[in-house]
Amino acid sequence: MPERVDFWFDPLCPWAWITSRWMHEVAAVRDVVPAWHVMSLAVLNEGRDDLSDDYRAFLSTAWGPVRVCIAAARAHGDDVLGDLYTAIGNRIHVLKEPKERATLEAALRDIGLDPALAAAAESTDYDEELRASHAQAMDLVGTDVGTPVVGVGGVAFFGPVVTPIPRGEAAGRLWDGVRLLTEADGFFELKRTRDRSPQVA
Repeated sequence: MPERVDFWFDPLCPWAWITSRWMHEVAAVRDVVPAWHVMSLAVLNEGRDDLSDDYRAFLSTAWGPVRVCIAAARAHGDDVLGDLYTAIGNRIHVLKEPKERATLEAALRDIGLDPALAAAAESTDYDEELRASHAQAMDLVGTDVGTPVVGVGGVAFFGPVVTPIPRGEAAGRLWDGVRLLTEADGFFELKRTRDRSPQVA
């Protein structure tokens, strides 16, 4: 049986987008199957007073996409999340479309869903489920992280943060290394300063 890999994402994070595209590459060359879940940078950063004005402005746009994802999952099941994430990400990250309702409506149409689900972007009706999904990731990995969170074999971690998108067997080798680290009890972190912008395609 393929190994399940749980992947929590916020659709607006370009680094999570890159990692998610890597995860698709991994699934093509290793015996794994991703299961997609929503987490929220807006929820993660609630109550913080050390954020820049630019990041606060970014977070003000972050509620809509995650609410739409939760609404779609409520209506059609969690299996819709992978395709919807791809549709939203292609429009926002690759095509550089604005972070607005019309873009979410177009993404919903791309995968055959009712664009009326985009109304969830301005509704708090889905926030309880959103917070519950986000909390699942935080319970596994702790709060000193961002998005994405990846869970496999009973262990969860933030990242990997990588650019450009690893492809083919290079993606598989990176997965092998990450998977090996998850087997080391007490391993917490590898990190270096980012010296380039995310390459999203």
